[in-house]
Amino acid sequence: MDLMFNSGAKGAPGGTQSVPGELIKDATTATFVADVIEMSQKVPVIVDFWATWCGPCKTLGPALEKVVREARGAVRMVKVDVDKNQDLAAQLRIQSVPTVYAFKGGRPVDAFTGAQPESQLKEFVKRLIAGGNAGPTIDDYIAEAKQVLEDGDPQTAAGIFNQILQEAPDNASAMAGLLRCLMAVGQSAQAESMLARLAPEMLRNPEIAAVATALELAKSAGGVGEAAELRRRLASDPDDHQARYDLALAYYAAGEGEAAVDELLDLFKRNRTWNEDAARKQLVKLFEAFGPTHPLTVAGRKRLSTLLFS
Repeated sequence: MDLMFNSGAKGAPGGTQSVPGELIKDATTATFVADVIEMSQKVPVIVDFWATWCGPCKTLGPALEKVVREARGAVRMVKVDVDKNQDLAAQLRIQSVPTVYAFKGGRPVDAFTGAQPESQLKEFVKRLIAGGNAGPTIDDYIAEAKQVLEDGDPQTAAGIFNQILQEAPDNASAMAGLLRCLMAVGQSAQAESMLARLAPEMLRNPEIAAVATALELAKSAGGVGEAAELRRRLASDPDDHQARYDLALAYYAAGEGEAAVDELLDLFKRNRTWNEDAARKQLVKLFEAFGPTHPLTVAGRKRLSTLLFS
Protein backbone atom coordinates (compact mmCIF):
# COMPACT_ATOMS: atom_id res chain seq x y z
CA MET A 1 0.00 0.00 0.00
CA ASP A 2 1.44 3.38 -0.97
CA LEU A 3 0.73 6.39 1.20
CA MET A 4 -0.55 9.43 -0.70
CA PHE A 5 1.31 12.26 0.97
CA ASN A 6 -0.19 15.04 -1.13
CA SER A 7 -3.75 14.25 -0.23
CA GLY A 8 -5.69 15.99 2.52
CA ALA A 9 -6.40 14.36 5.81
CA LYS A 10 -9.50 12.23 5.93
CA GLY A 11 -10.21 13.10 9.55
CA ALA A 12 -9.99 10.84 12.53
CA PRO A 13 -12.72 8.40 13.55
CA GLY A 14 -15.32 9.53 16.03
CA GLY A 15 -16.29 12.81 14.38
CA THR A 16 -13.19 14.86 15.23
CA GLN A 17 -12.21 17.61 12.85
CA SER A 18 -9.73 17.11 10.08
CA VAL A 19 -6.94 19.65 9.91
CA PRO A 20 -8.32 22.99 8.69
CA GLY A 21 -6.91 24.57 5.55
CA GLU A 22 -4.14 27.13 5.25
CA LEU A 23 -3.04 29.12 8.25
CA ILE A 24 -2.86 32.19 6.01
CA LYS A 25 -4.96 32.83 2.92
CA ASP A 26 -6.41 35.56 0.72
CA ALA A 27 -10.13 36.27 0.90
CA THR A 28 -12.63 38.12 -1.25
CA THR A 29 -16.09 39.52 -0.69
CA ALA A 30 -17.48 36.23 -1.98
CA THR A 31 -15.43 34.03 0.37
CA PHE A 32 -15.45 36.26 3.46
CA VAL A 33 -18.34 34.50 5.17
CA ALA A 34 -16.74 31.06 4.82
CA ASP A 35 -13.15 32.16 5.42
CA VAL A 36 -13.82 34.47 8.36
CA ILE A 37 -17.32 34.30 9.84
CA GLU A 38 -17.73 30.52 9.68
CA MET A 39 -14.08 29.67 10.35
CA SER A 40 -14.02 31.94 13.43
CA GLN A 41 -16.66 29.68 14.98
CA LYS A 42 -13.91 27.02 15.15
CA VAL A 43 -10.72 29.05 15.60
CA PRO A 44 -10.00 32.81 15.92
CA VAL A 45 -9.36 34.56 12.60
CA ILE A 46 -7.26 37.69 12.10
CA VAL A 47 -8.21 39.76 9.04
CA ASP A 48 -5.57 42.04 7.52
CA PHE A 49 -7.07 44.75 5.28
CA TRP A 50 -4.28 46.02 3.05
CA ALA A 51 -3.48 47.58 -0.34
CA THR A 52 -0.63 47.22 -2.81
CA TRP A 53 0.20 50.95 -2.62
CA CYS A 54 0.36 50.97 1.21
CA GLY A 55 3.91 51.20 2.58
CA PRO A 56 3.14 50.19 6.20
CA CYS A 57 1.18 47.20 4.87
CA LYS A 58 4.41 45.78 3.45
CA THR A 59 5.91 45.80 6.94
CA LEU A 60 2.88 44.72 8.93
CA GLY A 61 1.77 41.87 6.67
CA PRO A 62 4.93 39.71 6.90
CA ALA A 63 5.34 40.44 10.62
CA LEU A 64 1.76 39.41 11.33
CA GLU A 65 2.14 36.27 9.23
CA LYS A 66 5.21 35.32 11.26
CA VAL A 67 3.37 35.69 14.56
CA VAL A 68 0.40 33.70 13.24
CA ARG A 69 2.68 30.84 12.13
CA GLU A 70 4.37 30.84 15.52
CA ALA A 71 0.96 30.33 17.12
CA ARG A 72 1.01 26.86 15.47
CA GLY A 73 -2.62 26.64 14.46
CA ALA A 74 -4.20 28.48 17.40
CA VAL A 75 -5.30 31.27 15.03
CA ARG A 76 -5.88 31.77 11.30
CA MET A 77 -5.10 34.83 9.17
CA VAL A 78 -7.04 36.14 6.20
CA LYS A 79 -5.78 38.92 3.92
CA VAL A 80 -8.19 41.25 2.08
CA ASP A 81 -7.05 43.63 -0.68
CA VAL A 82 -9.33 46.65 -0.17
CA ASP A 83 -8.95 47.84 -3.76
CA LYS A 84 -10.25 44.54 -5.10
CA ASN A 85 -12.98 44.25 -2.45
CA GLN A 86 -14.29 47.80 -2.03
CA ASP A 87 -17.83 46.77 -1.09
CA LEU A 88 -16.54 44.61 1.76
CA ALA A 89 -14.19 47.37 2.96
CA ALA A 90 -17.06 49.86 2.96
CA GLN A 91 -19.36 47.47 4.79
CA LEU A 92 -16.78 47.02 7.56
CA ARG A 93 -16.03 50.78 7.60
CA ILE A 94 -12.35 50.39 6.71
CA GLN A 95 -11.16 54.02 6.52
CA SER A 96 -7.40 53.44 6.33
CA VAL A 97 -4.91 50.64 5.76
CA PRO A 98 -3.49 48.66 7.24
CA THR A 99 -6.45 47.81 9.47
CA VAL A 100 -6.59 44.52 11.33
CA TYR A 101 -9.71 42.92 12.77
CA ALA A 102 -9.85 39.84 14.99
CA PHE A 103 -12.93 37.62 14.70
CA LYS A 104 -14.04 35.01 17.22
CA GLY A 105 -17.37 33.23 17.31
CA GLY A 106 -18.45 34.90 14.09
CA ARG A 107 -18.03 38.50 15.24
CA PRO A 108 -15.20 41.07 15.56
CA VAL A 109 -13.69 41.15 19.05
CA ASP A 110 -10.56 43.31 18.62
CA ALA A 111 -8.89 45.60 16.08
CA PHE A 112 -6.05 48.03 15.42
CA THR A 113 -4.82 50.27 12.61
CA GLY A 114 -1.33 51.05 11.36
CA ALA A 115 1.92 49.10 11.57
CA GLN A 116 2.77 47.60 14.96
CA PRO A 117 6.01 46.18 16.44
CA GLU A 118 6.24 42.41 16.66
CA SER A 119 5.92 42.49 20.46
CA GLN A 120 2.53 44.22 20.14
CA LEU A 121 1.41 41.74 17.50
CA LYS A 122 2.29 38.85 19.81
CA GLU A 123 0.24 40.44 22.59
CA PHE A 124 -2.66 40.92 20.16
CA VAL A 125 -2.60 37.23 19.23
CA LYS A 126 -2.13 36.19 22.86
CA ARG A 127 -5.25 38.11 23.88
CA LEU A 128 -7.16 36.58 21.02
CA ILE A 129 -6.40 32.97 21.91
CA ALA A 130 -6.85 33.47 25.65
CA GLY A 131 -9.91 32.02 27.35
CA GLY A 132 -9.84 28.51 25.93
CA ASN A 133 -11.85 29.29 22.79
CA ALA A 134 -8.96 29.11 20.36
CA GLY A 135 -9.92 25.75 18.93
CA PRO A 136 -7.55 22.86 18.26
CA THR A 137 -3.84 23.57 17.90
CA ILE A 138 -1.18 21.73 15.92
CA ASP A 139 -0.33 19.75 19.05
CA ASP A 140 -3.97 18.63 19.23
CA TYR A 141 -3.82 17.39 15.64
CA ILE A 142 -0.54 15.58 16.30
CA ALA A 143 -2.13 13.79 19.26
CA GLU A 144 -5.12 12.91 17.08
CA ALA A 145 -2.89 11.54 14.30
CA LYS A 146 -0.86 9.47 16.77
CA GLN A 147 -4.05 7.92 18.09
CA VAL A 148 -5.27 7.18 14.56
CA LEU A 149 -1.95 5.44 13.84
CA GLU A 150 -2.15 3.49 17.08
CA ASP A 151 -5.70 2.45 16.14
CA GLY A 152 -4.32 0.84 12.98
CA ASP A 153 -5.03 3.40 10.25
CA PRO A 154 -1.62 4.64 8.99
CA GLN A 155 -3.12 5.98 5.76
CA THR A 156 -5.36 8.48 7.52
CA ALA A 157 -2.70 9.29 10.11
CA ALA A 158 -0.20 10.03 7.32
CA GLY A 159 -2.66 12.46 5.73
CA ILE A 160 -2.98 14.39 9.01
CA PHE A 161 0.77 14.39 9.67
CA ASN A 162 1.43 15.53 6.11
CA GLN A 163 -0.95 18.49 6.40
CA ILE A 164 0.65 19.49 9.69
CA LEU A 165 4.05 19.46 7.99
CA GLN A 166 2.72 21.68 5.21
CA GLU A 167 1.87 24.27 7.88
CA ALA A 168 4.91 23.60 10.12
CA PRO A 169 7.65 21.84 8.14
CA ASP A 170 10.04 21.89 11.11
CA ASN A 171 7.66 20.05 13.45
CA ALA A 172 9.69 17.02 14.56
CA SER A 173 6.74 15.23 16.17
CA ALA A 174 4.76 15.33 12.92
CA MET A 175 7.79 14.18 10.92
CA ALA A 176 8.38 11.29 13.33
CA GLY A 177 4.72 10.33 13.01
CA LEU A 178 4.90 10.39 9.23
CA LEU A 179 8.00 8.17 9.27
CA ARG A 180 6.24 5.69 11.54
CA CYS A 181 3.30 5.63 9.13
CA LEU A 182 5.70 4.65 6.35
CA MET A 183 7.12 1.87 8.48
CA ALA A 184 3.63 0.65 9.34
CA VAL A 185 2.84 0.03 5.65
CA GLY A 186 6.18 -1.58 4.83
CA GLN A 187 7.85 1.47 3.27
CA SER A 188 10.90 1.45 5.54
CA ALA A 189 13.24 2.24 2.64
CA GLN A 190 11.36 5.47 1.92
CA ALA A 191 11.40 6.30 5.64
CA GLU A 192 15.18 5.80 5.70
CA SER A 193 15.57 8.03 2.65
CA MET A 194 13.50 10.80 4.26
CA LEU A 195 15.39 10.42 7.53
CA ALA A 196 18.73 10.85 5.73
CA ARG A 197 17.60 14.20 4.33
CA LEU A 198 16.57 15.74 7.65
CA ALA A 199 18.50 18.64 9.14
CA PRO A 200 20.96 17.77 11.96
CA GLU A 201 18.94 19.66 14.57
CA MET A 202 15.82 17.65 13.72
CA LEU A 203 17.78 14.38 13.88
CA ARG A 204 18.67 15.23 17.48
CA ASN A 205 14.99 15.38 18.45
CA PRO A 206 14.13 12.41 20.73
CA GLU A 207 11.11 11.37 18.65
CA ILE A 208 13.13 11.36 15.43
CA ALA A 209 15.97 9.50 17.18
CA ALA A 210 13.43 6.89 18.32
CA VAL A 211 12.29 6.35 14.74
CA ALA A 212 15.92 5.98 13.61
CA THR A 213 16.41 3.31 16.27
CA ALA A 214 13.19 1.57 15.23
CA LEU A 215 14.42 1.48 11.61
CA GLU A 216 17.75 0.07 12.76
CA LEU A 217 15.99 -2.63 14.77
CA ALA A 218 13.71 -3.50 11.86
CA LYS A 219 16.71 -3.89 9.58
CA SER A 220 18.47 -6.12 12.11
CA ALA A 221 15.37 -8.24 12.54
CA GLY A 222 15.18 -8.84 8.81
CA GLY A 223 18.24 -11.07 8.98
CA VAL A 224 17.04 -13.50 11.65
CA GLY A 225 15.33 -16.81 11.11
CA GLU A 226 11.65 -17.68 11.38
CA ALA A 227 10.18 -17.46 14.88
CA ALA A 228 8.85 -21.04 14.75
CA GLU A 229 12.31 -22.47 14.03
CA LEU A 230 13.89 -20.34 16.75
CA ARG A 231 11.29 -21.55 19.26
CA ARG A 232 12.11 -25.15 18.29
CA ARG A 233 15.79 -24.49 18.94
CA LEU A 234 14.98 -23.08 22.38
CA ALA A 235 12.75 -26.03 23.21
CA SER A 236 15.74 -28.30 22.56
CA ASP A 237 18.22 -26.04 24.34
CA PRO A 238 16.89 -23.25 26.59
CA ASP A 239 20.45 -21.91 26.90
CA ASP A 240 20.80 -21.29 23.15
CA HIS A 241 21.33 -17.59 23.76
CA GLN A 242 21.68 -16.66 20.11
CA ALA A 243 18.34 -18.28 19.31
CA ARG A 244 16.67 -16.37 22.15
CA TYR A 245 18.25 -13.10 21.03
CA ASP A 246 17.15 -13.69 17.42
CA LEU A 247 13.68 -14.68 18.57
CA ALA A 248 13.34 -11.34 20.36
CA LEU A 249 14.22 -9.52 17.12
CA ALA A 250 11.76 -11.69 15.19
CA TYR A 251 9.02 -10.82 17.67
CA TYR A 252 9.83 -7.12 17.36
CA ALA A 253 9.68 -7.33 13.56
CA ALA A 254 6.27 -8.98 13.84
CA GLY A 255 4.97 -6.17 16.04
CA GLU A 256 5.03 -8.28 19.21
CA GLY A 257 6.95 -5.83 21.36
CA GLU A 258 5.99 -7.38 24.70
CA ALA A 259 7.24 -10.81 23.64
CA ALA A 260 10.49 -9.24 22.40
CA VAL A 261 11.06 -7.55 25.77
CA ASP A 262 10.25 -10.79 27.63
CA GLU A 263 12.80 -12.81 25.65
CA LEU A 264 15.56 -10.24 26.11
CA LEU A 265 14.89 -9.98 29.84
CA ASP A 266 14.97 -13.77 30.07
CA LEU A 267 18.29 -13.81 28.20
CA PHE A 268 19.68 -11.12 30.50
CA LYS A 269 18.58 -13.11 33.54
CA ARG A 270 20.25 -16.29 32.21
CA ASN A 271 23.53 -14.65 31.15
CA ARG A 272 23.78 -10.89 31.48
CA THR A 273 27.30 -10.71 29.99
CA TRP A 274 26.57 -12.84 26.92
CA ASN A 275 27.92 -11.35 23.69
CA GLU A 276 29.21 -8.20 25.40
CA ASP A 277 26.00 -7.37 27.24
CA ALA A 278 23.91 -7.75 24.05
CA ALA A 279 20.58 -8.35 25.81
CA ARG A 280 20.72 -5.16 27.88
CA LYS A 281 21.93 -3.08 24.92
CA GLN A 282 19.12 -4.39 22.74
CA LEU A 283 16.56 -3.69 25.47
CA VAL A 284 17.77 -0.09 25.63
CA LYS A 285 17.24 0.19 21.86
CA LEU A 286 13.75 -1.24 22.16
CA PHE A 287 12.87 1.23 24.90
CA GLU A 288 14.14 4.10 22.76
CA ALA A 289 12.13 2.87 19.77
CA PHE A 290 8.96 2.52 21.86
CA GLY A 291 9.39 5.96 23.45
CA PRO A 292 10.00 6.89 27.12
CA THR A 293 6.33 6.89 28.16
CA HIS A 294 5.25 3.71 26.38
CA PRO A 295 3.89 1.11 28.84
CA LEU A 296 6.40 -1.50 27.60
CA THR A 297 9.26 0.93 28.24
CA VAL A 298 8.05 1.85 31.73
CA ALA A 299 7.42 -1.76 32.79
CA GLY A 300 10.50 -3.09 31.00
CA ARG A 301 12.85 -0.61 32.64
CA LYS A 302 11.49 -1.55 36.08
CA ARG A 303 12.00 -5.25 35.38
CA LEU A 304 15.51 -4.64 34.06
CA SER A 305 16.41 -2.56 37.13
CA THR A 306 15.17 -5.34 39.39
CA LEU A 307 17.42 -7.82 37.59
CA LEU A 308 20.40 -5.47 37.63
CA PHE A 309 20.25 -5.03 41.39
CA SER A 310 19.18 -8.53 42.34
